[in-house]
Amino acid sequence: MLLLRPPGVYRPQGDTRLLASCVRRERLDASGRVLDLCTGTGAVALVAAQAGAQVTAVDLSARAVATAWLNSRLHGSRIRLRRGDLADPVVGRRFDLITANPPYVPVDPTAGAAGAAGAAGAAGRTRGRRNGRRTAAHGAALAWDAGPDGRLVLDRICRTAPDLLAAHGVLLLVQSSLADVPATLAQLRAAGLRTEVAARRRQPFGPVMSARAALFERRGLIGPGEREEELVVVRGVRER
Repeated sequence: MLLLRPPGVYRPQGDTRLLASCVRRERLDASGRVLDLCTGTGAVALVAAQAGAQVTAVDLSARAVATAWLNSRLHGSRIRLRRGDLADPVVGRRFDLITANPPYVPVDPTAGAAGAAGAAGAAGRTRGRRNGRRTAAHGAALAWDAGPDGRLVLDRICRTAPDLLAAHGVLLLVQSSLADVPATLAQLRAAGLRTEVAARRRQPFGPVMSARAALFERRGLIGPGEREEELVVVRGVRER
């Protein structure tokens, strides 16, 4: 899919493609209400819109929202764009499908935002902001920095998304295996969702992950010399 991506907006890559493949397996039609959190370029929102669904897409970054709007025009798809922090712009609404590709990369809290962003910049990767409260990460680092355990935004989605689902609604959430997939499954089950891992894909580290490989080794998240991660899409269903 051809997408515009100006500097400072997250580039669709392996996690985007894996999430999009799961969206294509869901039953969507003109009556389906879809919410895409952390939309970035709008790539996943476009997949849902092209299936005929009514799509709302949210991002914290004004540049990302503008980019998603341009991409929706480019592809002739109608998407309702909202700028805001996760579900804040859609409070009180219910959706049949919620998708999310949030930041999930663990960060060394002792390095500080400048150190984290500098490591990523040295690795040659520039990404735009995604949804997440302003904490230690700022600017481009908000695209991937997600606290010491990588769960800063994941935990918030696990707390808020279940209440936004209509009866029999589905949540599709993509993350790295380095950010504690069992915790995501457990939190969603505790919120009343029937959960499963819908898709997995291993991929080599990109520049951002490679720049933090030593940190991941020290924490036991990867073995010595290991430079791969597993991407996982968690699927949760509200059964009533």
